[in-house]
Amino acid sequence: MKTTVKTLLTESPVDTEVVVKGWVRTKRGSKQVTFLEINDGSCFASMQVILDNKNFSNEILQKLRTGTSVKITGKLVASPAPQQPVELQGTKIKIYGEAAADYQLQKKRHSFEFLREIAHLRTRTNTFGAVFRIRNILAKAVHDFFQERNFIYLHSPIITTSDCEGAGEMFNVTNFDLNNIPLTKNNKVDWEQDFFGKMAGLSVSGQLEAEIFACSLGDCYTFGPTFRAENSNTSYHLSEFWMVEPEIAFGDLEDDMDLAEDFIRYLIKAVLEKGKDDLEFFDKRISKGKLKALEKLADAPFNRISYTDAISKLEKKSNKFEFKPKWGMDLQTEHERYLTEKVFKGPVFVTDYPKDIKAFYMRMNKDGKTVAAMDALLPAVGEIIGGSQREERYDLLAARIKEMGLELSDYDWYLDLRKYGTVPHSGFGLGFGRMVQFVTGMKNIRDIIPFPRTPGNAKF
Repeated sequence: MKTTVKTLLTESPVDTEVVVKGWVRTKRGSKQVTFLEINDGSCFASMQVILDNKNFSNEILQKLRTGTSVKITGKLVASPAPQQPVELQGTKIKIYGEAAADYQLQKKRHSFEFLREIAHLRTRTNTFGAVFRIRNILAKAVHDFFQERNFIYLHSPIITTSDCEGAGEMFNVTNFDLNNIPLTKNNKVDWEQDFFGKMAGLSVSGQLEAEIFACSLGDCYTFGPTFRAENSNTSYHLSEFWMVEPEIAFGDLEDDMDLAEDFIRYLIKAVLEKGKDDLEFFDKRISKGKLKALEKLADAPFNRISYTDAISKLEKKSNKFEFKPKWGMDLQTEHERYLTEKVFKGPVFVTDYPKDIKAFYMRMNKDGKTVAAMDALLPAVGEIIGGSQREERYDLLAARIKEMGLELSDYDWYLDLRKYGTVPHSGFGLGFGRMVQFVTGMKNIRDIIPFPRTPGNAKF
């Protein structure tokens, strides 16, 4: 019976016969003895296997190259080496699949850029095995957090006719023959002949649909893929990414921030508890000091400051920034990091942003200039969460939709929520990839998702 390497290393059932199945990471030895490192992906560590060469044919031993998949039966014994508690004295070997001589993951350093070109193999490396185990822990923790608080999990649609952000950065969905697109008399695309009878696209957010649930079933959340047709090649942007978007019924901006603060701390504590070995690798090889920073952040209180007061503080240090701060501009990463790392020396919420730089659905404040919005900022990365109290007043929401140059008819169902039993409600969005990136210290967001989608790249 197969037992994972993780189980064997943690439970250490010495002097028993066990079976290990995995891939050869390294091979070394002499004429008498061969040492293998076998990894099955269940944890960062590998199982050391010792083979007495006289018990195996030269043909078998020569096939045990890096990348070869094997089944090894043997006796688990206490290891004399301090690096691992046990090792396996192999007695039987079955080779499932040989690794050809041109296997690209030999024992040497490979650049992340090169590994993106072989994304079908990169998960076999230490770095990417660790990344996706941490991603798995965080994904489970997302559901645990909201389920423990009785939130309803909503599968929001991927194909939609509503542009949540009103920015027009949607991928179109069509079944038209692109070489023969039907046109109207005015020489425009005749969307009525398309599959959905109107222009449709891939969702940029599940928020609007979550508001439907919040206004009927109470607190809810979405956690799924979203898409942006944004021609951006930065280390923080993807064309396809996963979003976590809770919506709180009968909740205001303060409730929204309280939930976001608890959520971030919960995720960090989850990886500290369940991913310590992988985090130690990131701390050592990718981002020194990351483990200590996460431990500090796990219990850190979040400061709160208005956008107006934040701009005032930034303007006093204007000469420090490439982008000179002024009221009305969106904060840049350099501003956000200055607030967290220099002013507050910890996480902070910035609230009440100018309405002109925020989306139409955010609740207008009494001053008529700002909206009840918030961003959660973390040291080293800046914004990790963006949220707001939603505009629940019909007339003000309709006015904002018009002001943004959007069609009221496209949001008639959304406006209905304000006509029939409207309630105050709020929510936020967390880019799941950025959270993985923050926790691991990986510099490029292309390296925390299995198959990154970016401009010019949809491989695999």
